[in-house]
Amino acid sequence: MKKPTVLLGMSGGVDSSVAAALLVRQGYDVRGVTLQVWEHEDEEVAASKKWQERGCCKIGIAKYVAQRLKIPYEVVDQRRLFREAVIDDFLRAYAGGTTPNPCVRCNERVKLRGLVALADQWGISYVATGHYVQIHESQGSFVLRRSADEKKDQSYFLYRIRPDWLPRLRFPVGAMQKSQVWAEAEALGLPVDELKESQEICFVSHGDYRTFLESEMPSAKNPGSFVDEQGRAIGQHDGIAFYTPGQRRGLGVAAGQRLYVQRVHPSTNTVVLGPEDGLLSSSCLLKDLNLFDGSLLSTTTEVAVKVRYATPATPARIEPLDDHTLRVHFSVPQRALSPGQSAVLYRGDHVVGGGIIQPS
Repeated sequence: MKKPTVLLGMSGGVDSSVAAALLVRQGYDVRGVTLQVWEHEDEEVAASKKWQERGCCKIGIAKYVAQRLKIPYEVVDQRRLFREAVIDDFLRAYAGGTTPNPCVRCNERVKLRGLVALADQWGISYVATGHYVQIHESQGSFVLRRSADEKKDQSYFLYRIRPDWLPRLRFPVGAMQKSQVWAEAEALGLPVDELKESQEICFVSHGDYRTFLESEMPSAKNPGSFVDEQGRAIGQHDGIAFYTPGQRRGLGVAAGQRLYVQRVHPSTNTVVLGPEDGLLSSSCLLKDLNLFDGSLLSTTTEVAVKVRYATPATPARIEPLDDHTLRVHFSVPQRALSPGQSAVLYRGDHVVGGGIIQPS
C-alpha cells in the first residue's frame, strides 16, 4: 500500500524537526522543505555561531534532521514574496499609525500558503508544520483547535489560514506537551542545550523594530506633536510610526502624572497622550475577517476573544454589522487595544474566526 505523502515545512527549529520524526514514524512519505524568507546564511560565519543564532531559518539543523531520517529535503527561496507580503506590509502599517503582527501575516501569506502551493505543484497530498495547534474532524467537518499544551498554543498566529486547507493540514506536535517534544529532540541527536525559542520578529532580530523602521523607511522619521485629550500640544514626537497604544517609555514628556500613548492620528501627524485609565476599551471593530463559522455574520454570538498572543482569551459578545465587519463587546474592558493587531475568536478550544482591530 502506497504511503500518504506530506510536505513538511522545516525551519530547523526543534518543533519542525520533531514533527519530521513523528510523521516518518506515523507512516508518511515525508518531503522536507525550508521556505527561505530572510537572509541566506554565510556558511563560514555560521560555522562560528551556535545554531540558534544562525539567522531566521536554521538550514543546517534542517539538513541534519533530513539526513538522519533519510527524507528528501530542499530549500525554496521565498524572499521576494516575504518582502512584498510581510515586510512591506509591516512598514506600511507602522507608517499608517497601526501596529501589525508580521507572524500572523507570514503564516497566512507565505508559510502555509507557500507550502500548500508547493504541495499542489508537486502532487503532494498533505502539508505539515511544527506549529502547536490541532485539527479536529467530525463527520467530515474540520475545525482548528488549540494545542494540548496551553502555554505553547499558536492558534492565534494561524487563525487566518483558509478553511478549505484544514483537511490537508497536519500538526504533529499539536497534541504534545513541550517537555515531550524536547525529549524527542534529544533522541534525534539535536543540540538541545544550544536550541532556544526565538521571541523576536525574525527580520528585526539584530535590533528593535524602531531601528529597522528607520533603516528601511527613513521617511518614518517625521516629527510632529504630542497632544493631550483636548488636542493641546504638550511635546514633540519623532514620527507616528514609533508609537503604539499603551507605550509609556521613550516619550520624553514631563507631566504631573504618567502618560501613555492613547492613539495616533496619521492625518494630523499627532500622537495622543493620556492617563492609564484612558487605555481601557469596552468594544472594538474587526474587519479583514477570516471566519471558520459563517454564522458569526448572521447572529449575535458569545465567544472568547484573544486580542494579543500573550494574554488569555476574555468573554465577549460578537455583533455582526455587515458582511465585512464585526463589533466585539468585551465583558471586561481591555487595555491598550492596538489597531492593526488581530483579535481571534474562540468557542471552547475551537477557533471560529478572527479579524484585524480597526482604529476607533
